[in-house]
Amino acid sequence: MNVPYFSQWESRDLVEAFISGKEKAENDPLWQASGAKTPKEYATWAKHICGMACLKMIVANKFGKTVPLIELARSCRKHGGYKKLPMQEIKGLYYKPFVDFVIQGFGLSAEVCVDFPVEQVRDAVNKGGFFMASVHPSIRKPEEIPPAKGGHLILLFRNERHPEKLMFHNPSGFTKNTQENVEMEIGVFNSFYVSRGIFVNA
Repeated sequence: MNVPYFSQWESRDLVEAFISGKEKAENDPLWQASGAKTPKEYATWAKHICGMACLKMIVANKFGKTVPLIELARSCRKHGGYKKLPMQEIKGLYYKPFVDFVIQGFGLSAEVCVDFPVEQVRDAVNKGGFFMASVHPSIRKPEEIPPAKGGHLILLFRNERHPEKLMFHNPSGFTKNTQENVEMEIGVFNSFYVSRGIFVNA
């Protein structure tokens, strides 16, 4: 599948600098493409919208249109998918309200999957559709042992070349080969995967 890729930060080549703190997200030269009203609003949201980046990829693949990330986040928040806390902190993504948003906002079929083994993930995406898997963000460095599982959403889809392996886009990958069309053995993937996520039939 030739699925469009989008990072959760607009400048995909600066993701490592943003995460490490070497560069501030407010200084992203492409921040306006996110739909944010100010650099501060963009920086507040960017680290929380891996799910919106996954949805943006699904929508672009299904409908051929690109929806700005912060516009998606605002709409998702109205459905309860995010909560804005004091000091402008953001809590979420909440799966059930997000699923409602996907169904009502885009007419797609979606469901929350809990206790969903990696083998079932592979079989499901190879039949079609997308799976937003909860993995540890260190999956961008698969050679390292993760300190935990879950906490970050990536987008899995059909691996047409090697269906026994998983294929995914990672909204917070550092380099192109850890961002898009990442291929991984299921055993390696399982060390990062917390056995839950969201299936979107698109």
